[in-house]
Amino acid sequence: MAQFQVSGGDKDLTETLKSASLVVSAEAKTGEDAPDAQDLFGSARADYARLLGALYDEGYYAPSISILVNGKEAASIAPLDAPATISSIQITVDPGPKFTFSQAQVAPLAPKTELPDGFRAGQTARTSVIRSAAQTAVDGWEAAGHAKADVASQKITADHRNETLATDIRLDPGPKVTFGDLTISGYKRMREERIRAIAGFPKGQVFDPDELELVRTRLRRASVFSSITMTEADKLNADDSLDYTLGVVEEKRRRLGAGVEYQTVDGLTLSGYWLHRNLFGGAERLRVDAEVSGIGGSDGGADYSLGVRMDRPATFSADTSAYAETTLARESTDDYDENSFEIGGGLTHYFNEQITGELGLAYRWSMVTDDVGDTYFSEIAAPGTLTLDKRNSETDATKGYYAKIGLRPFVGLNSATGTGIQTTGDLRGYFGFGADDRFVLAGRAQYGAVLGASLAETPRDYLFYSGGGGTVRGQPYQSLGVEKLENGTLKTGGTEFMGFSGEFRAGITESIGAVAFYDMGWVGDDGTGDWQSGAGIGLRYKTGIGPIRLDVAAPVDGDTGEGVQLYVGLGQAF
Repeated sequence: MAQFQVSGGDKDLTETLKSASLVVSAEAKTGEDAPDAQDLFGSARADYARLLGALYDEGYYAPSISILVNGKEAASIAPLDAPATISSIQITVDPGPKFTFSQAQVAPLAPKTELPDGFRAGQTARTSVIRSAAQTAVDGWEAAGHAKADVASQKITADHRNETLATDIRLDPGPKVTFGDLTISGYKRMREERIRAIAGFPKGQVFDPDELELVRTRLRRASVFSSITMTEADKLNADDSLDYTLGVVEEKRRRLGAGVEYQTVDGLTLSGYWLHRNLFGGAERLRVDAEVSGIGGSDGGADYSLGVRMDRPATFSADTSAYAETTLARESTDDYDENSFEIGGGLTHYFNEQITGELGLAYRWSMVTDDVGDTYFSEIAAPGTLTLDKRNSETDATKGYYAKIGLRPFVGLNSATGTGIQTTGDLRGYFGFGADDRFVLAGRAQYGAVLGASLAETPRDYLFYSGGGGTVRGQPYQSLGVEKLENGTLKTGGTEFMGFSGEFRAGITESIGAVAFYDMGWVGDDGTGDWQSGAGIGLRYKTGIGPIRLDVAAPVDGDTGEGVQLYVGLGQAF
């Protein structure tokens, strides 16, 4: 029905104007959403302003716009005389000449303020660039501590004879501001002093918008609030301090969750957790995790684990949390059975939104039964990790990278347990390309080593295997380890490990994607070891909590394969 014509034949400008047109978007609707005559008439009258705004943003300040409804200019039709039926809508736009800046000035500017590149004489005079320049200038003063900086006046003059636009924007920086008092409302079960400790509101410091965002981040990180709002006072105090009001809405205190994962050889894994977000009114987070894996698997028996962990935010500082945890576990493999117990605690420090460090102290005991007999391990360890996460998503990254290194020094407490250090590394990178990052190249490299202790005197949980969903798909779980002669043949994990994975991910529809992957892993001891590899294809179905993963893989190299393997889980493989 609608005809859209732009003089000059500029295809990019035509597409821009069509995207701005309500008539065009209304006509694209079908079924129950299809517009009636009244809707189309209202869209046509509104399109004058929308098209004019789009033209200004492209630098056209002398356009001509005609919108004919049933052959009559829509602007001349009174709303009460709207046609009962519409047979035609004809939109004709003559953009006129493109204007450039003859003057582009914003003053005064805060030190180190850099205005947009397009805001200078000779460049296309886009309204979006003018707005961006004004906002950038205000942001510069705010970053310098002037919380109430604003535009005082603006003078914009169009010279139609010379097809230029002169812009002169004047700012009022206002005084340098400090943070004043914080008033808190909306809490019910949380204690006010704990909210203040978690927020770390910088009262008395010079105003900095980054500090406000850090306060919001700390409150979100506590995972006890479903809504957080920070509102500044309309006026400064007499001492140029600025008060704020924090409004919060608390989450439900308890939560239950469950997970299911299936691999053809390793069997079914069932997991579940119970979470309390606010145990004592200070955002103390108690979580109980239980897992049973290897159900119906062909290698070893079923594995069991039960863990309890409590985290307390804002311990020692607003960016430091304390934790205590304990775990009971039983693991049954073809090579050995292990019963273990661990208890410990430590601190987690958030250096910024991307970098997190954790350091703890733990006691661990385990009994391993293998071909050698029963071996008891007992040690004190000081686990530590440093994580850098610059991915754009934890569950379905398309850009960025992730790096995590771990150090776990341990001291043996009996004759069977050695003293040494376990080191680990995990590096992941993502490169998306195509429209909306439809295609993604993803890579992962893993590393592990135990130094100082021999293989026999290293607790089994510190050793490394290859095979399965976390290392080499297409090979059975923990299928590649080492064999050593230790009063008999000792089959176990290695003291050295390397793993590499590559994926090509392609979006088929908005919800469905396909993946091709290749994994390889190496496990050894004293520099001697073996490689294995696997490859396959998979499907992904996107959900609100991450993609559902289905991978089919087969062994490529190595003699530990048992044919095609199937993997089902939630989230990308890495």
